[in-house]
Amino acid sequence: MLTYTIRRLLGMIPTLLLISVVCFAVIQLQPGSFLDQYREDPRVTAEALQAMTRQLGLDQPVWLQYLNWIKGIVLHGDFGYSFANSRPVSSLIWERLGWTVFLAVLTLLVSWVVAVPLGIYTALHRHRKRSAALNFLGYLSLATPDFLVALLLIALVLAMGGTNVGGLFSPDMIDAPWSVARVLDLLAHLWIPMIAIGLEGVAGLMRQMRASMLDVLTQDFIRTARAKGATGQRVLWGHAVRNAVNPLISLAGLSLPSLISGTIIASIVLNLPTIGPYLYDALLNKDQFVAMTLLMFSALLLLIGNLLSDLALAWADPRVRFE
Repeated sequence: MLTYTIRRLLGMIPTLLLISVVCFAVIQLQPGSFLDQYREDPRVTAEALQAMTRQLGLDQPVWLQYLNWIKGIVLHGDFGYSFANSRPVSSLIWERLGWTVFLAVLTLLVSWVVAVPLGIYTALHRHRKRSAALNFLGYLSLATPDFLVALLLIALVLAMGGTNVGGLFSPDMIDAPWSVARVLDLLAHLWIPMIAIGLEGVAGLMRQMRASMLDVLTQDFIRTARAKGATGQRVLWGHAVRNAVNPLISLAGLSLPSLISGTIIASIVLNLPTIGPYLYDALLNKDQFVAMTLLMFSALLLLIGNLLSDLALAWADPRVRFE
């Protein structure tokens, strides 16, 4: 297992290098540049525009811009300079990276805790009305965009007399030191983004768990376990659920980047301090180093998520061997 893990980590290096080339090429293919807004401003002279072009390094050949960007990342941990914010990209990302990872991991855990039992229940009682109602709600959740759920929750809270429904803290708690009151304020605001962002994931995982359970329950080893006299709980949890959850573990690695890049609109609507809105603003403003870094970060999350899901699958299923 250790050898497999090291080999996978080393394999990430050329993969990330190739992804960096693709990200850089895609951003460069975007029409225009950050300086277009100054070219249209009659107050900006040609000399000033040339000076800004040299200062931002946009006068260099494309291949040299890429090499300088990669060199800064590898040697100095420097991801470039944000044109729009006049700050290093790394300082912008670290401000919101913690909350981004916190919300992504918490949403993923809550989705699993809710979806797996619901998937098991709907598979075991698939002919009951309650199971049919849960399946209908699952389809409805999959068809409802997360930003629409966020807007409906905001409208509900406002209709019930609530005031501070955006963000993760009340205005007087944003810069306050951590205390019991600040934690309680966080919990009071946290349930709206958890439902808005995690509802679609719960529905998808529930459907996946239900389909996997229905497939496993028809397998020969389930009938053999029952024929040997194993109890119903033993067959359910020791054999059926243990094998049915494997596809969900494999898909868990794909969920992390989608919780960041796939919830941009919901994050904007709820005013969440995540990096998703930064990516949206960077693409609009043609802030190339911010956009490239965030795309690279999403790709890194995907690689790490796949590695963790493979390791978890090997731990959960003894039949899986990597050596």
